[in-house]
Amino acid sequence: MLRRFLLGKLHRAAVTATELSYEGSLGLDEDLLEAAGLLPGEIVQIFNINNGRRFETYLIPMPRGSKAVTLNGAAARLGEVGDRLIVLAYALAEAPPTPQCLELDENNDVVSSTPA
Repeated sequence: MLRRFLLGKLHRAAVTATELSYEGSLGLDEDLLEAAGLLPGEIVQIFNINNGRRFETYLIPMPRGSKAVTLNGAAARLGEVGDRLIVLAYALAEAPPTPQCLELDENNDVVSSTPA
């Protein structure tokens, strides 16, 4: 039987921009995507620590080294620059994978990286 497990997590990612006119998604620095084991187009849940909003969208890559975390389209109405987010990705599997969890500082630099 397949069950849903945590695959990857970015904890306390800081929003760097909002783009209401974009079609929609969460933009993440490619370095952060890779480090957390996430892929462009992957569906993620997002929890805004600042305002309590929770929503789901897909990931798009932003330039490596940019530290970008951008709320686009309708999601741009769910947060502001500087808000801290928790980004969660899941996998369907028979056995739990070892998720990669990254904690970020206010500049979106990784301060710790551990399996959950």
